[in-house]
Amino acid sequence: GCRADLPWHRAPACPQCAQPVPDGQPCGACLRHPPAFDRTAAALVYRFPADRMIPRLKYHGQLALAPALGACLADALADAPRPDRVVPMPLHPARLRERGCNHATEIARSVTRRLGLPLDPESCRRIRDTPPQMGLGHDARRRNLRGAFACSTDLGGERIAVVDDVMTTGTSLDELAAALKRAGAAEVDCWVVARALPPGEPA
Repeated sequence: GCRADLPWHRAPACPQCAQPVPDGQPCGACLRHPPAFDRTAAALVYRFPADRMIPRLKYHGQLALAPALGACLADALADAPRPDRVVPMPLHPARLRERGCNHATEIARSVTRRLGLPLDPESCRRIRDTPPQMGLGHDARRRNLRGAFACSTDLGGERIAVVDDVMTTGTSLDELAAALKRAGAAEVDCWVVARALPPGEPA
């Protein structure tokens, strides 16, 4: 019953960024400015209770939430193409010390265990400790994250899935996907627990 009441992201959506669109075709934003990632799968809409659960994992270290969120994401990936490796969104070492864990890694650990996929938390690093994205506009987010990621592994021809908690504008995922493609990745998919929608947007 509780699972059925979750805000599942089931509306027709842009296949590239998971923003709801009536016909399920690529949205205008992705057509005008194609992101570096190729597809996005989102399990939930970022509203209650996801908007309470994710911050409790991310900022308050409630690690018991990671398997529950990972299970939701794994369920949403039943028909998704399988990648060669799964990369969690990296945290800068300073942020990792502050929080005690990388919440994206904990979610990805649950997803890869359920789907039988290889988890790679080492190949990509966040090399700039950028200020939080919350409250920044799209252009400011992009400037904030420019050059924030580096990948040390040759990913020649591989399909990569990046796991993160929430996609808002997609700027962080876009920058990481660009770094992965510079390292040779052929395709990058975004697997996110929740998609934030504009105010008033139907789920």
